[in-house]
Amino acid sequence: MGPKHIDQICFNLYSTSSMITQAYKPLLEPFKLTYPQFVVMMSLWQEQNVSVTELAQSVGLSKATVTPIIKRLQSVGYVTKTLVEGNERQKSVALTDEGKKLARAGKKVAKQALCATGLTESEADTMISLSQKIRQNLAS
Repeated sequence: MGPKHIDQICFNLYSTSSMITQAYKPLLEPFKLTYPQFVVMMSLWQEQNVSVTELAQSVGLSKATVTPIIKRLQSVGYVTKTLVEGNERQKSVALTDEGKKLARAGKKVAKQALCATGLTESEADTMISLSQKIRQNLAS
């Protein structure tokens, strides 16, 4: 019959991603964050005062998906959203002091999640590199 799902890259990436996201859940609960919210925070820890559009592109989500995430992060006091000077239609997202403080805990959470995978740092680097290659090839 047809191909086996277990032998497909797409299935293995999809199912593994789902399990990793579940592993993050108890680690992020104390901070009132979901995994997609954590991804947005990780992006903001690298570069703040970015437009909603730039932020969405950075995390690989649509603007429509990122907008409610930003609203939730605002409601818990981690980010602010302000109008960009000279452009009334564009908004900029920045971390609050609380959001900046969360970065240290975020590093611990990411390390705990990596440990839960059972991968060495070298294996994780290889996996990241291969995933990035796949994304780049499919985006072309």
